Amino acid sequence: MSGEAPTAEGAAGRRQIVIITGLSGAGKSNALQAFEDAGYYCVDNLPPRMVPAVMEATGEGEGGSDGVVAVMDTRGRRYFGEELERSLEAVEREKGWDHRILFIESDDPSLVRRYKESRRPHPAARNGDVLEAIRSERQDLSTLREMADLIVDTSGYSALDARLRFKKLAESFSSRLTLSLISFGFKHGTPLDVDTLLDVRFLPNPHYDPDLRPLTGHDAPVRDAVLGSEDCQRFLEKACDLLSFLIPRYDAEGKTYFTLGIGCTGGRHRSVAIVEELARRLGGEITGVDLFVRHRDMDL
Repeated sequence: MSGEAPTAEGAAGRRQIVIITGLSGAGKSNALQAFEDAGYYCVDNLPPRMVPAVMEATGEGEGGSDGVVAVMDTRGRRYFGEELERSLEAVEREKGWDHRILFIESDDPSLVRRYKESRRPHPAARNGDVLEAIRSERQDLSTLREMADLIVDTSGYSALDARLRFKKLAESFSSRLTLSLISFGFKHGTPLDVDTLLDVRFLPNPHYDPDLRPLTGHDAPVRDAVLGSEDCQRFLEKACDLLSFLIPRYDAEGKTYFTLGIGCTGGRHRSVAIVEELARRLGGEITGVDLFVRHRDMDL
């Protein structure tokens, strides 16, 4: 890939303030920790009206060198709305600064399970009704979600998956573009955090072969069955050509995170084999990017 990778300071030395927000229990604290490890000055539960003061302090040399990251969520609900918008407008007027909004979410079952496992109360829960609190918070944050520059869906993530995802995300904000390839099954819903989605349900489904059904796209018999067709080989060539064209141009525009979803019916066979093969091919063709692979539904 030609050209230098964008830095956390952005084009022409501009610094960043990253606003992390989203649903309670979706992983905002883990994301904040990842950015702190990556060298950012981090603030939890920052009222939006304090954004200019934090920018001024870090601009005078205090804090991390890569910019500012602040978590804003429903714990400070009275500060949302117009006050956050005014603060972001102030960032836009400030010379040498850019802002991004990172919205982290998850599906209802994942959030309910996490609260049951942690035994922590949901900040918006009344009378212990966690599910109602989640749905109410989702509605309250819908406008802010629309403002987000990047949405990350942590549904079904293990603790290790979440740490790795946020680590790579934080690193991508401060260095080069991160390309994520995610396999999934349409029967379980489409991922909410993909930039581009490709449907591989046109390929023969190994699920209908009794010998292949219990296996996954990681197993050689399934991989051979999926990748062995002429249609699959042509698809892989065209997909690699498309990505080889797009990625350098996204990189040149300063995009630091690009997610491609590959979907089949159940997310265990075709999409897994395709993602693994795309990762293998792209690893040899595209340089200057961090490549991340995730199989969302393979174990369902």
